[in-house]
Amino acid sequence: MTTWTLDELNEINKVDELRIASQRADGTLRKPVTIWVVKVGEDVFIRSVNGREGAWFRGTQSRHAGHVSVGSIEKDVTFVDGDPKINNQVDAAYRTKYKRYPTAYVDSVLTANARAATIKLVPG
Repeated sequence: MTTWTLDELNEINKVDELRIASQRADGTLRKPVTIWVVKVGEDVFIRSVNGREGAWFRGTQSRHAGHVSVGSIEKDVTFVDGDPKINNQVDAAYRTKYKRYPTAYVDSVLTANARAATIKLVPG
């Protein structure tokens, strides 16, 4: 399994957003969506504010493959469902990284629906 480099993790930690594009059944990429991203240890996570019913989230579930753009990084990734055991760590990462934003925005990625739609991005 491929991992993120230290330089990539540092860059991801510095930027607020990344763009994800999930892969369709025919192998083409969907239109990219801009979302918040956090790192926990050596792993990278994203969440759907609209939970598992969010359009972009549903797209990640069909092939579990796609592409991310963040800062100078362009990577093909695998979308892996986040382990609920790390949800508190992911919550803390969101609170820390985005604390300068209004509480309502940060709270939107901390709801039960958003937590159920936690995705680990695995580079590949």
